[in-house]
Amino acid sequence: MKAPRDVKITQGKTKQVSSSSERFSRQIRFAPLGAEGQEILGAATAAIVGCGALGTVQASLLARAGVGTLRLIDRDYVEESNLQRQLLYTESDAREGLPKAEAARRHLLEANSGVSIEACVSDLNPENAPDLLDRAGVILDGTDNFETRFLINDYAVREGVAWIYGAAVGGYGIAMPVLPNDSACFRCVYPEPPGGVQPTCETAGVLGAITSVIGSIQAMEALKILSGRGAAVRRKIFSADLWNGPIRETAMPARDRDCPCCARRDFVYLHGRRAPVSLCGRNAVQIHERRRPLDLTELAARLDGLGAVRANQFALRFTGGAHEITVFPDGRAIIKGTTDVGIARGIYAKYIGN
Repeated sequence: MKAPRDVKITQGKTKQVSSSSERFSRQIRFAPLGAEGQEILGAATAAIVGCGALGTVQASLLARAGVGTLRLIDRDYVEESNLQRQLLYTESDAREGLPKAEAARRHLLEANSGVSIEACVSDLNPENAPDLLDRAGVILDGTDNFETRFLINDYAVREGVAWIYGAAVGGYGIAMPVLPNDSACFRCVYPEPPGGVQPTCETAGVLGAITSVIGSIQAMEALKILSGRGAAVRRKIFSADLWNGPIRETAMPARDRDCPCCARRDFVYLHGRRAPVSLCGRNAVQIHERRRPLDLTELAARLDGLGAVRANQFALRFTGGAHEITVFPDGRAIIKGTTDVGIARGIYAKYIGN
């Protein structure tokens, strides 16, 4: 994979485990997959966008199933509040403040040393999407916002790559495959982001059981695609309320003949401009308007004495007053303690510069 200019990528792979080994014997005995499907899986690549509750389930299942290459894309770091539902992470990861993509990479290689893991510590955006999603046989959604999903949809439709949408909050979750030139695309179903106040994990909470179910549904559909069994993908919208019920599947709508994405091929999100965003479910704002390479060691020395500073090769965390700043080598920062973009910009300028 060609590394994007503003992305920190670490890779890991040791010995290759044969697809005919004892490791995958129970999977191979499943007749619809078989030895041939397993061999195809071993040569496949999946991109997982977001390594939170959904993404960690997807990544664990695909790595253990023997998918040859997993590309993990995530902008965030591990916190203690993640551990209730984000199944790959540990208390040690949270104490170290490891980026989620890197922590996931390490744990996945402990489960299957024969898989290639590409940890991309970055925010998916119009500039880097062509590099980060390049050559993926399927894209899995583990994100928390519609803007990124529309971006994934634009790329997937333009390149003819299948992707699997998923979301969960409270005890409810939903999953849906998007098969370019076959099914409705995401914008056929959701022409615009939902209006009004929407529940988030921060306001409504979320249960690990529902994220595990939705992540598993997404992984199952991805396995069908990656093993050459795409005809078996269920062209349905799966939804489940695990607390109150029901669990159901509904037919996907027909393709919109006037859809701006799959019909008119106007990829506005892919050609858009990234801007600061308030992070869903977090009292935080991400600043990422432009690439600005930073020397974290130098920055740590400059901030020393102004507040608490912790730094490693992946990120620097600084606490000053009521706000916590996590800065990444590409200049991107997460300002915790506010959802006001203006305040976040001011804090960034105060401690890092304009």
